[in-house]
Amino acid sequence: MSSSSSSYRKKVYTKFGDKGETSLLYGGRVSKASVHTEAYGITDEAVSAMGLARAFSADQKVKDILRDLQRELFTIAAELATDPEKYDLFQQHFTPVTQQMVDNLETIIDSLEEEFEMPNVFVLPGGSPASSAIDMARTIIRTAERRVVVVAEAERLTNDLILTYLNRLGDLLFVLARYEDRELPIERATGDRT
Repeated sequence: MSSSSSSYRKKVYTKFGDKGETSLLYGGRVSKASVHTEAYGITDEAVSAMGLARAFSADQKVKDILRDLQRELFTIAAELATDPEKYDLFQQHFTPVTQQMVDNLETIIDSLEEEFEMPNVFVLPGGSPASSAIDMARTIIRTAERRVVVVAEAERLTNDLILTYLNRLGDLLFVLARYEDRELPIERATGDRT
């Protein structure tokens, strides 16, 4: 590749964040420690953990569910990365979290629980690499929930259904991790093995 053609490529690093600030989706600079940045940053962590789980899993159903959840979380992160004053711009380009999305999570939970018996004990994560990554994603989602509560308490949350979605998603990921390991022995958190 010639030097002239490579000079037109956009560089990954912008240096705009070197002073601890970042841009929201449709404009406006905020601290990297702002309530919005914390919320969408943690959501992004969950997307990555789900990607790890998807790479580890050999179960196509689990992989498909995780992929769909990753895509939805990208939209949620975009919603959280939008200044409330610019929310109309977000709605022009994305579909905000809806009740239908929440209902769909419940449908998936119900469907999975029909296929195996959920353990009635506290389960120690670590049954398999895939379930461990799913459990990691679940705990990250619970952190995201707490960060979104902070956004809501600051009266900066544009869509209350984000909290409902994240809460239900945490439940789904718990069930999905158990589903992934449904044919493995359960390791109890108390130390007993069944």
